[in-house]
Amino acid sequence: MQEFEESNVSRKTKRVYITTVISIAMVLLMVGLAGLIVLHARKLSDYVKENIVVNVYLNEDAKEVDILALQKEIEKNPAVKSTVYVSKELAAENLSKDLGEDFIKFLGYNPLLYSIDVYMKADYADNANIDRIIKDLSGKALVKEVKYQQSLVDSMNRNIQTISLIILCFGGLLLFIALALINNTIRLAIYSQRFIIKSMQLVGATKNFIRKPFLGMAILHGVLAGLLATLMVMGVLYLARQEIPELVVLQDYTEFGILFIGMILLGIVISVFSTYFAVTRYLRLKIDALYV
Repeated sequence: MQEFEESNVSRKTKRVYITTVISIAMVLLMVGLAGLIVLHARKLSDYVKENIVVNVYLNEDAKEVDILALQKEIEKNPAVKSTVYVSKELAAENLSKDLGEDFIKFLGYNPLLYSIDVYMKADYADNANIDRIIKDLSGKALVKEVKYQQSLVDSMNRNIQTISLIILCFGGLLLFIALALINNTIRLAIYSQRFIIKSMQLVGATKNFIRKPFLGMAILHGVLAGLLATLMVMGVLYLARQEIPELVVLQDYTEFGILFIGMILLGIVISVFSTYFAVTRYLRLKIDALYV
């Protein structure tokens, strides 16, 4: 009979532990998905900013050697990410593709100019920095005109700031909810062990001795939950890339690695602290209070 009761208690304890790990993993999954949104939002923001093009149109009589020299000079600017030289022929070919017909045959000549497409680094993709570059380039003898979509840059930067603020607030709220949920889950798990804790204390076990196995299990639960949540996040990420292949452009294995390690560490830290305070609470309670 005693063996049956011990076996029954053991099964209940295992179920509690499994439920705790799954619950923590599900909460960490939410945190991980929020982290992915933050990472991709920043990457997407940088990607959009770095695809803003500043068109530098050159004089019709410009020589290619001078154009290439100017291109190298522009690339030395710390605000510039890259440049692309567009010849008259290539510009005509691109425009013909856009129009769906050969406009040169209709006009009888190529009216397009040589140009250099300038792409800015994300940190410099704002009107102030772009205007400084335009002012500098406009003074070059080789340059006829410099253009970019100022309204698009203004709108983009405003929208990115608004979206970033919303994501930051959402992430903070989600982290707070995650902390509360994990803490409550662990407290319920420790609640089922309250009589064992008090029994150990009554036979003379020290508080640290009683806490030690619970904290060890907390670390194990945090690691297992973190790994499980990491696998689920990777699964979600894989499915998202199957639906949206363009997300491959935004991938950064280093940042993903930091995110996954952070999820595991977060699971361990929250689990250990919640367990510590829950066990301490039942160590302080009187026997009569355990039945409340």
